[in-house]
Amino acid sequence: MIFSRRRVIYIVLLFGTAVIGGVIGGFFLAVTHDLPQIQALESFRPAAVTRIYSADKELLAELYTQKRVPVQLKIIPDHLKQAIIATEDRQFREHAGVDLRGIVRAIITDIKVGQFVQGASTITQQLARTLFLSPRKSIVRKLKEAFLAFQIERRYTKDEILELYLNQVYFGSGAYGVEAASQTFFGKPVNDLTLAECALIAGMPKSPSRYSPLVNESLALKRRSVVLKQMARNGVITQAQFMNAKSAPLSLAKGQSVPMKAPYFVAYVRNLLEKELGGARLYRTGLTVYTTLNYKMQEAAEQAVAKGLEQLSTRMNKRGLLKSESPQAALISLDAKQGSILAMVGGRDFQGSSFNRATMARRQPGSAFKPLIYACAMEHNFAQNDIIWDAPVVFRGAKEDQEWTPKNFSGKFRGEMTLRQALAVSQNIPAVKLLDKLGSSTAVQWAYKMGIESPLQSNLSLALGTSDVTLLELTAAYAVFPNGGVAIRPFAILEVLDEEGRSIWRPKLHMRTAVSPETAAIVTDMLQAVVQSGTGKAANSIGRPLAGKTGTTDTYKDALFVGFSPTTVAGVWVGLDRYETLGSNETGARAALPIWIDFMEQVLADSPYHDFSLPEGVVKVRIDAESGLFASEICPNAVTVLFKKGTEPKQYCRHASVVGLGGL
Repeated sequence: MIFSRRRVIYIVLLFGTAVIGGVIGGFFLAVTHDLPQIQALESFRPAAVTRIYSADKELLAELYTQKRVPVQLKIIPDHLKQAIIATEDRQFREHAGVDLRGIVRAIITDIKVGQFVQGASTITQQLARTLFLSPRKSIVRKLKEAFLAFQIERRYTKDEILELYLNQVYFGSGAYGVEAASQTFFGKPVNDLTLAECALIAGMPKSPSRYSPLVNESLALKRRSVVLKQMARNGVITQAQFMNAKSAPLSLAKGQSVPMKAPYFVAYVRNLLEKELGGARLYRTGLTVYTTLNYKMQEAAEQAVAKGLEQLSTRMNKRGLLKSESPQAALISLDAKQGSILAMVGGRDFQGSSFNRATMARRQPGSAFKPLIYACAMEHNFAQNDIIWDAPVVFRGAKEDQEWTPKNFSGKFRGEMTLRQALAVSQNIPAVKLLDKLGSSTAVQWAYKMGIESPLQSNLSLALGTSDVTLLELTAAYAVFPNGGVAIRPFAILEVLDEEGRSIWRPKLHMRTAVSPETAAIVTDMLQAVVQSGTGKAANSIGRPLAGKTGTTDTYKDALFVGFSPTTVAGVWVGLDRYETLGSNETGARAALPIWIDFMEQVLADSPYHDFSLPEGVVKVRIDAESGLFASEICPNAVTVLFKKGTEPKQYCRHASVVGLGGL
């Protein structure tokens, strides 16, 4: 009996061991069966050219790893080697390819936040990933990465691994390896780099598109300080060296000519692809990238921006305001129904500044933000004929001694007026009163639903556009109106093909209902009034159904116009990078609207005539523009406007009484 029991136990243990071994072996084979041969490290060379095309098959740019000049480890400054190790892998000389303590720390952090945040990749793992693996974070990829790292560590010395890494890692702007990075960013060989320059380059592998000094000098300098601080903490530089390098000016190489069309858009697409596919795959494997850009529209955008800035510069020069800095402008255009980016201009000159003011710059939108407030109101059962009082008002702050008195741009008050009128002529006080009635937190959440992604301040000044946003997200929010209330996240890439012509990446469309179709149609109708008789009436010259809104910030620091036809949305921003004034009366209507008109005239010239579509839940009614009541034959200021069915006025304008919001 005892013998029989022991036999059963042995059989169970043997079976269990076999199962566990089989599972482990199967998992090991699944992870490692397709891993590359490590010997490929020595012979690895960049291969093909990646080509980026517009939607109409215009070749925009060719991306390749021409900027790659391998150098021996002894040529590379010690400060650069120390900076890389201090920043990327402090235990590089001790571990066998994988930092187990770092992995434990990363796992704990990832569990806390519920997603992959920290990678804990050693220099050896990064080398393996750069050359052989996808950048997408996953458990399987991490296991493959670790296995390759162990193989690399067995075959090569630490110095050989470091040399391979420093010659292969991607630093942004097409630069692979430290020599190419040194030439690209500082115009000098790597052995001539200063401590400060070494630290800046060492900080870039973490996120080349984010920390590139050619993209964002401020972030690059902050990252440089982090690297220097880590070097000082590790004892590889003194405190005096740390302080001197931290305060060293950033002396970048002068820009070289970039043989690409639509350069701001190409840089935007390149950064997206680096995040999705990784720099190695983008620059080395010969991809074909089809984008959403309409090149004919792009040329129109570039011409319109150049013309508008030339006219503005002339006016500023006459006033003695041009000084050392020229005004900048940005233009973004989207397909109203799909959200695809049709044209993008991020500044006056990509070579002079690659900073994309259409997608990166967060600026105050001024009154161009008001349509989002009015959309929230229409969704909460307000009507565009509701009456509001444009008169002095004081709002109390959080503290008893705090008071805020909003002002109208004109400094004048119009008394009783409809919401339609208030938006058309861009009166500030009615917008603030309306937001007070809605609640600022409610309006903030509505703005997020419509496509705003930047943090918004939940206070009454939001109605005046005091919270910073990007031109891209503001333009995307406007696209909700001609798109029947549906918000679509803008996208720039249609498809990516590998060198065999196989599709390897397509965008995932993000869409959601932001407002009802009725609200979208009514706000469109209100914004048509801006073009027909309000601050945007210069756009009437185009002779097509159009809607939009001007925006101007305090002391004329920012000028905007965002508007749309039934098919195309476009936003224009004009300003100075240093947040200085453009000059007296350089409003959105004067500085930005002419660029928008020039662009839209060219875009719509050869396109079919389209009118704004109306949902079944609205009705057209002729009302008196002043009182908001039904227009009788004796009403001199009759206009046709939209109402949700059942909310149209019931009285004629000859009656003395007025229905609506009264003393709102």
